[in-house]
Amino acid sequence: MKRQQAQIEKIQVTAGAILFRCQGDWTAKSLKDVLKYLEKEADSLFNMSVEWDVSGVGKVDSAGIMLYIHYHDLLKLQHCTIELTGAGAEYQNLYQLLNAHVSQQAKSKSGLLPQMLLPFTHIGQSVENLRQDINDFLSFIGEHSAALLSSLRHPASIRYASIVKNIEEAGVRALPIVALTSCLIGVVITYQSALQLQKFGANVFIVDMIGISITRELAPLITAIVVAGRTGSSYTAQLGAMIITEEISAMRTMGFDPHRFLVLPRIIALMIVMPLLILFADVIGIAGGMVVSNIHLNISYAEFIHRLPNVLDIKHVWIGIFKGPFFAWLIAVTGCFRGFQVSSNTESLGRYTTISVVNAIFLVIACDALFSVIFSELGL
Repeated sequence: MKRQQAQIEKIQVTAGAILFRCQGDWTAKSLKDVLKYLEKEADSLFNMSVEWDVSGVGKVDSAGIMLYIHYHDLLKLQHCTIELTGAGAEYQNLYQLLNAHVSQQAKSKSGLLPQMLLPFTHIGQSVENLRQDINDFLSFIGEHSAALLSSLRHPASIRYASIVKNIEEAGVRALPIVALTSCLIGVVITYQSALQLQKFGANVFIVDMIGISITRELAPLITAIVVAGRTGSSYTAQLGAMIITEEISAMRTMGFDPHRFLVLPRIIALMIVMPLLILFADVIGIAGGMVVSNIHLNISYAEFIHRLPNVLDIKHVWIGIFKGPFFAWLIAVTGCFRGFQVSSNTESLGRYTTISVVNAIFLVIACDALFSVIFSELGL
């Protein structure tokens, strides 16, 4: 039988995961090109998830197995996780035989200079991953915007029933946790502020502090963080599960646009409910502060309610509500984007769900800081 030249192909699965697809005969006389390729590629892989697929390998001898063992150990030293898939009985038997007696030659490569350069290599890899993530995120926003414009031109194509269902999931069912969190924030702010105001006999000014701080900053920010942890993570998990079960691939095969059918209803629903959740959080947070003011500072409910409209300008309420759609868009887009990045395993699903929550909270806080600067410059 004619010998087939050994081949290897690197496929970028995600920003932090690659696939090495091996084909041909991995024997001593066929590995020359593969050896050159791996010498060039392996040194650039740090903190990566590497899947080594040998399902396409024909004949294999000790040279092929030793080559795999060498680069397996090398990538381990570079903090990569290695997964071998598609190995037949012959491959596994040779691997077990040779792995027990393999030399530590690969480990000797970790001398002083590579160890000194390792942090800089990690920084470079992190920067490259960040650049790739930003590029993918902007592409995702572009696809989402194109789907939105197409839906606006054809309103009948908008999935109103799906939007209503997502409003229930993201809004109505979030009311208990938003109420509890807002009430506790109002209680904590009142207790902490009361200790300082009592020293100056300025107990009545607690109404000013509670009204402005909760409506303008705390209620929007805390509500967005709660929604990011609850709804944003669920978006990633739902879409990621559909990736794993290949439902999204089936949708594309049948000619359905996943952005129009899956992403748009979620984003629109969250942008509708977020201002309402913030208004609800305003009421509950102020109510919690009012109760503590009555208990701790002896400010009656009637006095609190009478003073509140005089010290709380309506602009503070509107500023807090105005932030809602922007926070909702960031949370929904981030959750959906990370959901589409999930690969076909459950470990990836958990990883990207965690990443989506962290990213969404960071973007919400950064957006809130930007709004603070803009409103201060505008004198609002």
